[in-house]
Amino acid sequence: MNVALPSIYLISPSGAVNDPARARGAAAVLNALGHPTRFDPAALRRSQRFAGGDEGRAAAFARAAHQDCPIVMITRGGYGLTRLLPMLDFKQLAKADKHWVGLSDFTAFHLAMLARAGARTWAGPALLDDFAVDSPEQVDEVTLGCFREAMSGELEMLGFRAASPVAVDARGTLWGGNLSVLCALLGTPYFPKVKDGILFIEDVNEHPYRVERMLLQLLQAGVLDAQAAVLVGYVNRYRLAEHDRGYDLAAALKYIRSQTRTPIVTGLPFGHDRPKLTLPHGARIGLATEGRQGWLVFEHDHPH
Repeated sequence: MNVALPSIYLISPSGAVNDPARARGAAAVLNALGHPTRFDPAALRRSQRFAGGDEGRAAAFARAAHQDCPIVMITRGGYGLTRLLPMLDFKQLAKADKHWVGLSDFTAFHLAMLARAGARTWAGPALLDDFAVDSPEQVDEVTLGCFREAMSGELEMLGFRAASPVAVDARGTLWGGNLSVLCALLGTPYFPKVKDGILFIEDVNEHPYRVERMLLQLLQAGVLDAQAAVLVGYVNRYRLAEHDRGYDLAAALKYIRSQTRTPIVTGLPFGHDRPKLTLPHGARIGLATEGRQGWLVFEHDHPH
């Protein structure tokens, strides 16, 4: 591809990159797809399970804010970003006007940027999750196409195969991300107080009873009932046990639906799988479902 697309600055705010050669290969794939990439100097460091010390990982955000790359993407998730939240100046990071992109542990940053600065960020792909393939042709087409539309400001509407007991027609602020990280920030200054929003969730390696327990926490804290709708993305890579006896994710969600007036829609292509949409966290959107079809409609205004 000859036309250069927006450049990407790569940071590692959470877990260490276990295979730097694989990360460099993924960056080469992005380069081949037309997105010039550059690693932050600390992106491939290691300190125990983390990508370097806390202060070094926090400093990467300020460096990213001063780069000429319009997109800042994480290399991977893991754990460690919640350690950094008190060190970050979210209003200054919002003024940098970057497209901050990532998922999983990066949910903490999305939520904090919305809570502390009212800023829009992007829940979307990560370097190793989505671009560590042998050739550019192997990158998931939907993931790449949605990412490019989102980064260029051309994202207007997305359709997906949805499941909901009732038809939904709602508008509100899109927010959320990884369910475990979301619950970990509840009660902190980094948890946004969103009313009549559209909350989206995903999680990985969490048994359905843990998912139910976290959703109950949000319900009992008044979060679920305050939303216009809840969107459920990929909840995967768990293993049911014999004593579950039919208790699975569908059973957990059925119970939560019986406890809240807020409609819960499943089928959102977001989380630890592909295809992966790129979603404007903190933006006002519309959500509609009819039968097995769902639509997200994006409004091109600034978040409030």
